[in-house]
Amino acid sequence: MTIYLHELPNISPLVSSVEETPEPIPTTVKGTIPTWIHGSLLRNGPGKFEFGNQHYNHWFDGMALMHRFQIEDGQVMYRSRFLRSDSYKQNSERNRIIVSEFGTLALPDPCKNFFQRFLSRFEMIKPTDNASVNFVKYKGDYYVSTETNYMHRVDPDTLESKQKVDWSKFIAVNGATAHPHFDPDGTAYNMGNSYRNKGAFYNIIRVPPERDGPEDNLEGAKILCSIAPRDKSKPSYYHSFGMSENYVVFIEQPIKMDLFKIVTGRLRGKSLNEGVYWDPNQETTFHLIDKQTGKEMPVKYHAKALSTFHQINAFEQDGFLMLDMCCSDDGQAINNFLVQNLRQSGEALDEMYNTMSRPLPRRFVLPLNISSETPLEQNLNTRPDSTNMSLSQVFCTFEDLHGEDLKDYGGLEFPHINYARYNTKPYRYYYGCGFRHLVGDSLIKMDLESKKFKVWRQPDLYPSEPVFIPSPNAEKEDDGVILSVIITPVKDKSTFLLVLDAKTFEELGRAEVPVNIPYGFHGVFNSSA
Repeated sequence: MTIYLHELPNISPLVSSVEETPEPIPTTVKGTIPTWIHGSLLRNGPGKFEFGNQHYNHWFDGMALMHRFQIEDGQVMYRSRFLRSDSYKQNSERNRIIVSEFGTLALPDPCKNFFQRFLSRFEMIKPTDNASVNFVKYKGDYYVSTETNYMHRVDPDTLESKQKVDWSKFIAVNGATAHPHFDPDGTAYNMGNSYRNKGAFYNIIRVPPERDGPEDNLEGAKILCSIAPRDKSKPSYYHSFGMSENYVVFIEQPIKMDLFKIVTGRLRGKSLNEGVYWDPNQETTFHLIDKQTGKEMPVKYHAKALSTFHQINAFEQDGFLMLDMCCSDDGQAINNFLVQNLRQSGEALDEMYNTMSRPLPRRFVLPLNISSETPLEQNLNTRPDSTNMSLSQVFCTFEDLHGEDLKDYGGLEFPHINYARYNTKPYRYYYGCGFRHLVGDSLIKMDLESKKFKVWRQPDLYPSEPVFIPSPNAEKEDDGVILSVIITPVKDKSTFLLVLDAKTFEELGRAEVPVNIPYGFHGVFNSSA
């Protein structure tokens, strides 16, 4: 049952431009921050939504603002810095939007003559290097990433931009996700599209864990496997992918990119997001790629139309691959996150929220031992704790990883687990944000055994994606803390870093910092222990 909400509070300040804080400032600690935490929470997200009198249209378009919460001896220092991307520098120099973003088409330069402005409409939209989505790590170096071919290597202490890195200089891809996965030895896996004469391809990327020299960044990266889309002129959009011990799992979902519309966007005066659309008449397809051989499994697994941004975990057990992810039954959300929508109030805001599909955690159980001997039209799921598989060229249903009461909290997104010890392995707990608003407004810890959950929620406070840090000598899966950055639209400069006991989900302490931070996307913990 869908919960409809009314009189949602206005959150405009959470999607408004702020100033950077390039020099470290102290915070005021209330409660206790465990002294065993040594390191920094690094966060990324949009921080500037206009240049001059020109405004960005989409939440994803804002200029990347990096944050660092340095935790040492129970105290916290904070600093932030805008990424000095080419996009940021060019926009700043001209005090207008020069570089197009996902939802904003840069207007022709008014200083050019009419003929030059006319010709500029026939140019392709150039990819942005505004890497505002996540911090990622390759070969021991930190990068900020978006979904184009550009990343920036950054100093995790000062947040200064060190080097602009182009994926396409190393392998034949036109972009990569901001959500790589890692083997225990540090080998990284990612996905990126390539656009060739024969149309689009999805590519599985592998980056070795060791660097060959001080200048080495993505050297040695290889394309493990290329997958042809169902329709090469309309490939699926994807934000992330799944990975088990032996397989990369690519979810080809019915959020489609119309390449003709995207290529002709400037000519038609349309931004990139106008070429992204939801096709509910198409199924979702799961592709499994063997990490050792690079071969795609011949079996295709299908499910009803769904959309997913983030996976929770994937692991192999008893001849099955369990794929856990946050899903919605509708894929139109990506085009709902326009800045004007996030800044709405009153009935318009309520209507926007109530028409959106809720993200819910689900498990798909994929049988690995399919052969020509497998009988048709038979339920292949022999696992006693899950009821979600029937065969017709392997069609998958799903098991809910929650009880009905999770819907009271608006579903769950921004999932996180004890990644270092339990990624690709059977696990019991995951964490995330509840969404009784267009952005997260609660923190949730779910127990997969009981499907019961614990909640941290306070009025007018909006938490970021939870990040789990294991405690020293941890024995249990949830021995550790959860870090989340809390912001509010109702009080100026009232941000704080929240520290929860991951086991009890009770607050241990908070570090108050007198700055405003917009609602961001993702981050990592950089341990200095």
